[in-house]
Amino acid sequence: MNDVSPSVAFATSLLQQLCTFVLFLVALVLAGLTGCALLGVLPWLELPVSVGGEDIVQAGMIAQIGMTVLILLLVGFLPANARMRRLELTNRDFHLSMNDVAQAYAMVHAADRDGTFQLSREFDMMRDRIEWMRNHPDLAGMEHDVLQVAAQMSVESREIAEVYSTEKVDRARSFLRQRQQEIEDYRQKISMAQATVQEIKRWMQAVSVEEGLAEKQLDRLQKDLAEVTDALNLTGHYRPQNVVGLTRRDGTSDKMAHPAE
Repeated sequence: MNDVSPSVAFATSLLQQLCTFVLFLVALVLAGLTGCALLGVLPWLELPVSVGGEDIVQAGMIAQIGMTVLILLLVGFLPANARMRRLELTNRDFHLSMNDVAQAYAMVHAADRDGTFQLSREFDMMRDRIEWMRNHPDLAGMEHDVLQVAAQMSVESREIAEVYSTEKVDRARSFLRQRQQEIEDYRQKISMAQATVQEIKRWMQAVSVEEGLAEKQLDRLQKDLAEVTDALNLTGHYRPQNVVGLTRRDGTSDKMAHPAE
């Protein structure tokens, strides 16, 4: 954009200057011819003009005087147009210069953050930055004033470049990425632990259910055994001496009751 805009501005300015010169020249010629005609040195312009079949007398003189007045009026507007054109060019040059300064400053500030400039004296810092921008392929065609302003801005912001240097920013980003990875690993471990706890809970519930069923079966077995023992006592059989009581889960022993003899 910076390469095309100056060419377009130059062509537009040249065309306007050419039109202004032609208008001045036409005004001068018409004024001279009209003045000479008024003095009788030159004849008036002759135009065969008729309206309604009747010829208009001195139509050429009227046309010549009217054209001369019109051209002179147009010439009177040229100074105002020239001032507006100068303001437009000044505004355009200002915008172009500011864009160039912004581009140059962005590049030299990025180089400053990378640690390209190591000189400590202000004059040396300015000169070092200007030389760096002149050697840069994208900034070599810029004016010296633009490079000087960009270098001055870079010198003023060198503390920011030191604080937010590329190395420090990369280190901070690396630290944050590492912390983020640690958090992700920690979340995965928590998820695994939660899954393990849920599995243990389900397992414990299943074991509790099986223990309840085993206790019920044990109670049923004891009742059946007591009925069998009572039946044996009624028929006159003696209780075997090697029968022992079963132990419950709570630690109490089930003792067989001896029927009264």
